[in-house]
Amino acid sequence: MKTQILGAIAAAAMLALPAMAQQGDPDSLANQGSAFVKGKTGGAWHAEIERTERGFRIGNPDAEAALIEFVSYTCGHCATFAQEGEAALDMAVLAPGEATVEVRPVIRNAVDLTVSLLVQCGGADGFKDRHRMFMLGQDEWLEKARNAPQSQQQIWARGDKASRMNLARALDFDDMLINRGMSRTDVDACINDDQAALALIRNGNADRTEFGVTATPSFALDGELLSDVHSWTTLYPVLKTRFTPSQSED
Repeated sequence: MKTQILGAIAAAAMLALPAMAQQGDPDSLANQGSAFVKGKTGGAWHAEIERTERGFRIGNPDAEAALIEFVSYTCGHCATFAQEGEAALDMAVLAPGEATVEVRPVIRNAVDLTVSLLVQCGGADGFKDRHRMFMLGQDEWLEKARNAPQSQQQIWARGDKASRMNLARALDFDDMLINRGMSRTDVDACINDDQAALALIRNGNADRTEFGVTATPSFALDGELLSDVHSWTTLYPVLKTRFTPSQSED
């Protein structure tokens, strides 16, 4: 099992992900007066979350549209997307039940693997809190990881149980979840779960094969990868076109 984990991590690390362009300020689609939400009735579908084979899906399971986010927890542009776009998605398309959003992790390195294991640790109802905790706190914990001694980073890069535990302890990941009500026993079990770790790597490989994902963040709408869409400012026009009511509907 250890050999499988190390081999999978090494293969993931060899995937070169192209750099994303810098993201600008987002349009304010969450404004209740915007055309994007015109005619929509409010709801609470943004609180409906279920675990899927490759991630977590948020929203109305009977929605007519489905968006997939492919994200890495060590990707700065993914953190920027979480800051700029996720609250607006909640308000504009998830709450009224217009679409589902499924978040799928991309494993680029051993830190991604450990964080992704912790994000999926626990019930589906707590997924969004865990996901945003790591994304919105990325500046702090990722800087700490980068400043760690090279000898410790080399240990983390192995990706096995012991190195994942070392990483979680050193960056206080375990305490972050314990402070939100999880038990240390449950957190440690998630970190040590080699089957779940291998599943994360296999799922990421499957998404690369099925959708052609080569960069993070990337997005698929209704089963099709969106070309050159890697930020909130480039995703927003696509969603506006998809969800703005036509004049005939007005």
